[in-house]
Amino acid sequence: MAIAFKKVYKWLAPDAAKEDDGRDKWPSRASFILAAMGGAVGLGNLLRYPSVVFANNGLQWFIPYLIALFFLGIPVLILEISIGQAYRGSVVVAFNGINKHTKGVGLAVIMTGFAVATYYVPILAWIMHYFRCSFQSPLPWNGRGEDFYLLDVIANEDPITPETGYLTYPGRGLVGETVGWCAFMWFLVWLSMYKGVGMTGRVVYVTMGVPVVVMIIILGRSVSLDNAREGILLYVGEWNGGQLGRGQIWQAAAGQIFFSIGVGFGYFTSYASYNSRFANSVQDSLIIAFSNSAYEVIAAFAVFGVIGFLGYEPGDPSVSLSTFTVGFLTYPLAISEMPGAQVWSVLFFLTLGLLGLSSAFALVESFVTLICDSQVGKRTSRTLISTSVVIIAFLLSLMYCSRFGFYLLDAVDTWINNLCLVFVVWAECVAASTLYRYKDVLTQVGGIAYLIHSLGYILSMILGVAIGQAVSPGAGAGVGFGIFVGSNLIAVVLGKSPVTPAPRFFGSNPWLSKLWWLGFYPINQLRRDLNIIVATGNRWKIPVAWSIIIRYITPPILAIIVSFAYPAFYLKRQDPLHIIAFTLAHLIMCITAFGFIVPRWFDIFIPPEKLGGGGDMYTPTTGMAEPQFMDVQDNEKGHGMGVKASPSTSLN
Repeated sequence: MAIAFKKVYKWLAPDAAKEDDGRDKWPSRASFILAAMGGAVGLGNLLRYPSVVFANNGLQWFIPYLIALFFLGIPVLILEISIGQAYRGSVVVAFNGINKHTKGVGLAVIMTGFAVATYYVPILAWIMHYFRCSFQSPLPWNGRGEDFYLLDVIANEDPITPETGYLTYPGRGLVGETVGWCAFMWFLVWLSMYKGVGMTGRVVYVTMGVPVVVMIIILGRSVSLDNAREGILLYVGEWNGGQLGRGQIWQAAAGQIFFSIGVGFGYFTSYASYNSRFANSVQDSLIIAFSNSAYEVIAAFAVFGVIGFLGYEPGDPSVSLSTFTVGFLTYPLAISEMPGAQVWSVLFFLTLGLLGLSSAFALVESFVTLICDSQVGKRTSRTLISTSVVIIAFLLSLMYCSRFGFYLLDAVDTWINNLCLVFVVWAECVAASTLYRYKDVLTQVGGIAYLIHSLGYILSMILGVAIGQAVSPGAGAGVGFGIFVGSNLIAVVLGKSPVTPAPRFFGSNPWLSKLWWLGFYPINQLRRDLNIIVATGNRWKIPVAWSIIIRYITPPILAIIVSFAYPAFYLKRQDPLHIIAFTLAHLIMCITAFGFIVPRWFDIFIPPEKLGGGGDMYTPTTGMAEPQFMDVQDNEKGHGMGVKASPSTSLN
C-alpha cells in the first residue's frame, strides 16, 4: 500500500529533471509556455480588457492595441525571457549579468510581483465566496447584486469623509470567510510550486487547460443570449475613428497591453531560467504574447454578449464598468437571469479561480527563485523556502481581508500598477540599453561623452514628461527632444574618435561612429550576445529592430504613462491608505537606486560563481561563443555571459 501511494505521489508531484549544468528544468517546452501563459492570462484578460474596450468601443480600438503589443509588450517580454534563459538564475542574477549596478532593478521587479501577490490572492478569496454561493438556488445575489457584493462578500464599512483633514476608516477586525478562502488559495499556491517546475509543469495543464475549455462553453452561451448581437456590434461592429485623436484611447491600450502580458513582475525571467539553455526564446515570447491577446480578444465576445443582453450602452452615466464590476456585478447579474443559472455560475467562477491561481503562483515563483538561487538558499531545500514564503505572504494578505481591506487593496493596486510597475520596466529597458558592457564605450569615446549622453538620454524623458504635465504636452515634448538632441551633439563633439570603427553606415565617418558607440552599442551588443545563446541552430534570432525599440521607443512611452500617476495622487492626498500605498510604491522604486549606488549590498542574492557583471568587461564589438557557465574567473577576464570571445563587428 505504501509503495503504491509513493508511486502515485511521485506521478502527481514529480521531482524536476536536471539540465546538464545541474539546474532544474521544465518537463517540456509546453509546460514552460503554459506556465508563462498562466502568469500572463489572468483576471486582467477576462475582466479588465472588456471594461477598457467598453469605454473605447469600436474597431478603431485595435489600432492602438496592436501598436502597443508590438512596441511595448513583445519587446520587453523578449528581454525578460532571453536574459532569464541566458543567465540561468533569478531576476537579480540576470540583471547582475547585465551589469553589477543593475541588481537593484532585478530586486525591484521581484518585490513588485510579490506585493501584487499579497493582494491578488484575497481577490481570489472573493471569487471563491461567489463560487461557494453558486451552488445555492436561487443565487443569493439575484435581485441584490450590489448589496451582495459590498455587504456580504467585501463586508467593509464606508470611510468617513470629514470637511477638513484625512479620511478615516471605521472598519476593524477581519472578514472570516475571506480569511478562510484566502488561506485555502494560498495552500493551493504552495501545492502548485513547492517542488519546483516539475510540479508546476503538471499543474499548469489544469490551470490553463480547463479555463480555455470552459471559456469556449461560456462564450457559446453568452453570444446566444437575447440581444447579444447588439453588444457584440459595440465591440467589432462600429468604427469610431474620432477616438483615435484622443489621448485616452492610446493610454488605455498601452496600459491594457502592459498589465495584461504581465512584464515587470519577474516570473517570465524566473520561469525562463529553468528552460533548456538553447530554447527558442524569441518564438516562445511571440507564442505567449499572441496567445495572451487572443484569449482576451476572444473572451471579450462573451462579456459583450452579456452587455447586449443587459442593454448597456457606452456613455450611459448609470453604467460604469471596471475589473471588479464586470467580474462581481455585471456577469453575475446576467448569469442570475439565465436558465440553469447555477451551472453557468459555477463554470464562470471556476474559470476565474483557476486563471487567478496560475497568476498567483507565478507571482510568488520569482521570489522563491530569488531565495533558492541566493547564497543562503543553496543550502536550504526548496520545499522549506516555498513554505516560508507562502506563510509570510498569507500573513501579509490578512490586511486585505480586514473590514477596510477592500479600500487598502484598491490603493495598493492603484500605485503598484500605475506607478511602481511601469517604473521598474522603464528601469529594465534603460539599464539594459545603457549599462551593458559600458566599459567598451568608455574606452572608445571617453567617459565624459558617455556620461553626457547617458544623462541627457535619461533627463530628456524625466524632464520632458514633468514639464508636459506641469505646462503642456507640447512644451514637454520640446524640452525632451531639446535635451536629447543637445546632449547627443555635445557628447559627439567632446568624445574622442573610436579606435574600433562602427559597422556599416555608421562607420563612414568618425562623427557617426561616435554616435553609434554612444547610442546603439550597449543594447545592440546585448542582442548579439543573447543571440549566441537563444538563437543557436535554427532558432529565431532577436532582430536588430528590437534594439531600437527597447532603447528609443519603449522607455519614452513608459515614462509618459508614469507621469500620469502623480497628478492622480493629488486627488487622493487626503486618503491615508493611498498615502501608505504611494509610499510603498516609491520604496520599491528606490531599490533600483540603492542597487546602482551600493551593488555589494545585493551580493547575498547572487551565487558566488555568478558574481560580476557584463558591464564590467572591455572587449569592444566582441561577440561570444561556446556557452558555458559564468564564474568569477570568466568575469575577471571580461567574458560577461561566461563564454569565450570571438571578434566580430557585424550588426547581425
